[in-house]
Amino acid sequence: MKVLLLGHRGFAGRSVAAELARGGIETAVASRATGCDLLAPDSLAAALEAARPDVVVNCAAKVGSLKYVSDHAADVAHVNLQMLLNLYRALGEKHPRTVLIQPIANCFYPGSSSLLREEEWDHGPVHPSVLAYGSSRRTAIVLGECYRRQFGVRSVFLIAPNMYGPGDSTDFEKAHALNALVSKFVKAGRLGTGVEIWGTGTPVREWLYVADFARVVREVVEQGIPADLAEPVNVAREEGITIRQLVDLIAGTLAFKGEIRYNTSFPDGAPAKIMSQQRFRRHFPNFAFTPFRQGIAETIRYYEGLYPY
Repeated sequence: MKVLLLGHRGFAGRSVAAELARGGIETAVASRATGCDLLAPDSLAAALEAARPDVVVNCAAKVGSLKYVSDHAADVAHVNLQMLLNLYRALGEKHPRTVLIQPIANCFYPGSSSLLREEEWDHGPVHPSVLAYGSSRRTAIVLGECYRRQFGVRSVFLIAPNMYGPGDSTDFEKAHALNALVSKFVKAGRLGTGVEIWGTGTPVREWLYVADFARVVREVVEQGIPADLAEPVNVAREEGITIRQLVDLIAGTLAFKGEIRYNTSFPDGAPAKIMSQQRFRRHFPNFAFTPFRQGIAETIRYYEGLYPY
């Protein structure tokens, strides 16, 4: 089984690359760093032709904080849609037997839903705060079905909650939500300053340690892409906490003594996002998630190791 990993230098991509290497899985990588521009059809087609993979894992995406995807909505929508269009066209025309494993952020679910079930992903609009990115993830599902019908391309959609863990950016606007919080607290603790939290802190969120997502990808590859994974699957533990509880956990782990301020002028996003794990447990009955406190501690150590930034 040979894998082509797209976006190997990004947050999720780094973790997936490391996990595939641990499994001894033959993996080629492609990104702008290797001379492959996913926005250029010819460049992407050349990378696929050179690798001739059995599986493509697409971790390439333009994404950031809630503020970032709102401030740069047109760019976020355009770039993500163009990459998906180019990838599916290249697979359909030249590599229809190659299976695509596509991560999907759970912001693609209806903004009004509290328990997120795979069969209800299109039962309402995405939350306005994530219109650009969430809508592009919905388009991935649509393209997957269209290219299956016409070309026979198989897609595996792994729906992930907010990911966190070592390997992310130190830029608060680019980092994933939990990582941005940890980064802020580590920096404030070293400088002796306070921390500002965007929003009210009341939304409930589910979190996924990035290495756990990578382990799921590895399991899918090692299983030879089971046919019953044609349906989207939540990578879910069906547990969540409020942002305020998360802030308290981070502050407590760091023994943080500074002031914590909630800036309610920033939007909260959807009030709750908890993902049903029923379908996940059917496919991965024995999967053990990293304990949340352990994941937080590892993330804190990562940012402490990077300071100053």
